[in-house]
Formats: sequence, C-alpha cells, structure tokens
Amino acid sequence: MRSNPIIIVDDEKVTLLTVETILNSAGFENIIKCENESSMWQAIKKYGADLIILDLIMPNSSGEEILNKLQQDHPDIPVIISTGVNALDTAVRCMRNGAYDYLLKPVEMERLVSSVRHAHEMHDLRLRYEILSASLMNNKLSNPENFQSIITVDPNMTAIFRYIEAVASSSNPILITGETGVGKELIAESIHNASDCTGKFVRVNVAGLDDNILSDTLFGHLSGAFTGAITRRKGLVEEAANGTLFLDEIGDLSIQSQVKLLRLLQEREFRPLGSDMIKPSTARIITATSRTIDDLNSSNTFRRDLYYRLKIHHIHIPPLRERKCDIQVLVKEFLKLASAEYKKPVPTVPQELFSLLNVWHFPGNIRELQALIFDAVVRHSGKVLSLESFKNTLNINNKNIKISRQQDDEKSLLTFSDRLPTIKEAISLLLDEAMQRSNDNKTLAAGLLGISRQAISQRLNKK
Repeated sequence: MRSNPIIIVDDEKVTLLTVETILNSAGFENIIKCENESSMWQAIKKYGADLIILDLIMPNSSGEEILNKLQQDHPDIPVIISTGVNALDTAVRCMRNGAYDYLLKPVEMERLVSSVRHAHEMHDLRLRYEILSASLMNNKLSNPENFQSIITVDPNMTAIFRYIEAVASSSNPILITGETGVGKELIAESIHNASDCTGKFVRVNVAGLDDNILSDTLFGHLSGAFTGAITRRKGLVEEAANGTLFLDEIGDLSIQSQVKLLRLLQEREFRPLGSDMIKPSTARIITATSRTIDDLNSSNTFRRDLYYRLKIHHIHIPPLRERKCDIQVLVKEFLKLASAEYKKPVPTVPQELFSLLNVWHFPGNIRELQALIFDAVVRHSGKVLSLESFKNTLNINNKNIKISRQQDDEKSLLTFSDRLPTIKEAISLLLDEAMQRSNDNKTLAAGLLGISRQAISQRLNKK
C-alpha cells in the first residue's frame, strides 16, 4: 500500500539481512539495504523513503551527523536509530535532534516491528493533516471521477469528498456511519478508488455472522481444519491484499469477533483456521454501521478500545431529509435507470412531484426514493409520470395528507424560548413552516397541519 521504501543503513551485512527478514515477516516488503551513507542518499534521491533505520556507528561519518543532515534536508522522513552503544546521553541527544526512536542491538523483533509501525502511523497522521488542511482550503476535488457513482449537488457531500481525498491513502481504518440507505457502501468504494491501493475492493456484511463463520469468512481455513473443510480456502483478508476490506454493519459484531478484529487492526496479521502460521495483512480496513457514533461509544456490547481504533478517521453521511437539494437530481437519475431497465421511454415529471417528495422524511433514504421511482415507472402508461402511485405508497391524498414523522420528533414537537408566543404568533409560525416545507404548495401544507386547503388559504390571507 506504500509507494516509498523503508531504508536500512548499516555497515554490517548480517544486521541488514536480519532487520530485513524481521520486517518482511511483519508484512513490510518494500525495503532497501544500504551499507554506507552514499548509497543511502542515492536511494533517497531515486526512490524517496517512508522511514530510515540508521546505525549510529558508521565508517567515515557518524550516525548523528547523518541524522542532522536528514533533519535538514528531509525533515518529513522519520528516523529510527539502531546501535549497540547503550549510552543514555547519546540516546537523549539523538531524540532531541529529531530521531523518532532509539533501539539497542541486538534488536528485539517485537520492539523493532512496533517501532516501525508506530513511526509509519505518526508519519501518516502528519501527512494526512497537511493534505486535509490544504484540501479544506480548496473547494475543488482533485479527482472528481472517483465519486461519479454518487449523485449529489449537496455542499456537505462535497465537503465529505474532499475529506475522503485527504485520508484515502492513509493505512488507518475509516469508520462510516449513517442511516440505512444513505449509500455507505458507495462511499467505501469511493475511498478505495481515491486511495493508492493496488488490490481489490472486497465487501462483506458481518451482521448476523457468528464468531466461527466470521473467522472462516475473514481468515479462511486449511484443509481438515473442521468437518467439511475438504480444501484450503482463502479468507477475505487475503483476497483484499494490498486493497480494501469493507466490513458493513460492524456494530452488530459479537464480543468474541470484536477481539479478533481488534487484533487484525493492531497487529496487522491473522491466522487461518487450522493453521499455526501467522500471516501479515496488507488490507486497508473500512467499516460501516447504521448505529450512531454516540451509540457505539456508550454501548456495553461494543468494545471501547475497538471503537477508538475504528474511528481514527470518521465519515458521517447525512440522511436524505437533510439534503433535500439532492431529491431532484436523484429522481431524474432513477427515472433514466428505471426506464432503461423496463424498456420504457423516460416520462415527464410533474413539478408537483418534487413538492410532494420534499415533505416526506424518507426513513429509507436514497434506497426508498429509488424504490418509489422504479415502482412509479412500472405503473405509469402515459407520457407524464402519475402522482397517484406516490400518494398511495406514502399514504398521501389531497384531502388528508398524512406525513409520517420520525419517532424522535414525537418526543418534542415544540420547543420554546423564555417568552411563549401568542396564539396568533404561533399560528403564523406554523403556517410559515408548513409553506416552507411544502415549497409553497397549499394542498401539501394544509395536509401537514391537518386542515383543509380552504382553511389554510383563509388564514394566509389574514396574515
């Protein structure tokens, strides 16, 4: 997933080979070994570097001198000092001069891998912050084609796209939240398209999977691992190597499965069922849930450490009722798709349809709107799309318009400031709100307030 190599600088060939072997076993493959300072500078000039592991005692020049030059010329490259000299003053001096870490030889495997991973994560966070800052200052998308599958004109969605461009190349997990039907999977695909991942985009809905099935699905199994395991099967983590693994409905995972996912995220390694061999994971993890971020955080059934690990980058997709400006463009797009699927000419849309849809709160979001349009196209026979199928499906008619509200709305239909409005003021405010929600359609506004069209006309004339 990374384009630049890790450079190991040491005059001892055995040390170079040992460090390379340890890093390879942990999943780091792009590694360059340099036996002197000159070859290090040549490698940086030709390939760049994500990280440098530098021996403190080198022929012709000391590691401290090389560290100082690196900090001057390439302050963005983290440097880990490796040395057999156990001197506290030297270690302190190197850290003050910009070294990320200081390791003693012989280097312990876990200590080395942990240090390299942490250095990468800090490097990624700094780069993402710089890119994000620049992206938020610029309203334009660098590669709008990565988001072509998402139909929107909402400025909040454009801001989300800019954030995606800023974090897409990070190896850290991304958590996507949003109600059912808002398009979380399309957002995950867009993240994959905007990243530098060379592997596949692999998706799985983990809702309802027990611990054993989930383990087999993600990690695979060897032949004979359990009854019925006749042949070896790769898991989705392996299929998504150097790509993206998208886990939908992550909030429904069992505690046992959460532990395994946490290990995958922290250690970036997994073990197939029936195997004693641990394999490195190079898959980028994106998760999604229809539960709110506060619900996950406060839940007794979701591990707090996994929650914080997942939400390093968090994207919340607003529901359709909060992006009403998208309804018109979505309707036109769904009309084209439905007409093509059912081999019918694209019907003309009556303007009243948008007024009708604008007062509906869309509990099923974009998926619900798509179903409404497809059903209406199947039913219509003339050139103009009929409103009747929409009114019947949404339980709307001209005499009594019943607009379903969210359960949350029923808890507090009215809020007041310190001063209570007069009856006349309250009626005027209700009329204004109803007309605004219905796009000045008196019939729809009357239905929202539970009065007749004649009654609302009279009250509006009195204002």
